[in-house]
Amino acid sequence: MLYPDARAWRHAPQKRVVLFAMSGLGKTHVSTRLRDSGDWFHYSIDYRIGTRYMGEYIADNAKAQAMQVPFLRDLLMTDSIYIGSNLSFDNLNAVSTYLGKPGDPAKGGLSMAEYRRRQSQFERAERQALLDTGYFITRAQDLYGYPHFVCDTGGSICEWVDPANPEDPILKELASQALLVWIRGSEDHTAELIRRFDKAPKPMAYRPDFLAAAWARYLSETGLAEAEVDPDAFIRWTYAQALAHRQPLYEEMAARWGVTVEAADMARVQNAGDFEAVVAEALPG
Repeated sequence: MLYPDARAWRHAPQKRVVLFAMSGLGKTHVSTRLRDSGDWFHYSIDYRIGTRYMGEYIADNAKAQAMQVPFLRDLLMTDSIYIGSNLSFDNLNAVSTYLGKPGDPAKGGLSMAEYRRRQSQFERAERQALLDTGYFITRAQDLYGYPHFVCDTGGSICEWVDPANPEDPILKELASQALLVWIRGSEDHTAELIRRFDKAPKPMAYRPDFLAAAWARYLSETGLAEAEVDPDAFIRWTYAQALAHRQPLYEEMAARWGVTVEAADMARVQNAGDFEAVVAEALPG
């Protein structure tokens, strides 16, 4: 690892970390605290995806909806108005909305073919955004003078890597640049994430084999045709399974490539000093 023990971490003039966990366990909260300290550069993978790699997809989808309204179509055709996303670290709704949910079009659902196409676009975007981490570390130092760096990953990072493969291109690149830190939630955290998701289900990204198996099983168990599926019902049904599917992947990523910290400890982080102490406790010595 980049920092083999707590002493090396504490005395490192340049601290670099990659945070990974399920969405809702504090990655962005901690990253924001670090950014606010003034010494840490905050690189958001989801923001990079939405602004660099999926911006045109998102804008074109919004334009396609607007083109169905004659008034807006005329303005767009004459370049009289501009449509674009307004993403921020705290508001990435445009990315989620574009990903969408499969099912009944009358309820806002996408066909499974279109859903898979957008999932594939997101996978390519996230892979590239993760591989851009080294570039942003250099950029943060050379251009802005930040000594420290935090990469705030999306919950789906585990879908695109093989933790058991020592030559995994994403994990090998990230580990060469920063310390990978898994924020591990408890059973209570998992129950709260499920409760929160059930109240407001949001689109997610899945590896293709998991999605195919989940979709086939859902159609079989419900007896519904593709166009009859309630999009929110399917997303809710899949979420708990996705949590169970991702947990061992996160665990192996941390065991082979990084360290583990508890979500409860991260929740108490108020500043850079608190964060550095929590990470130091996860390292040997």
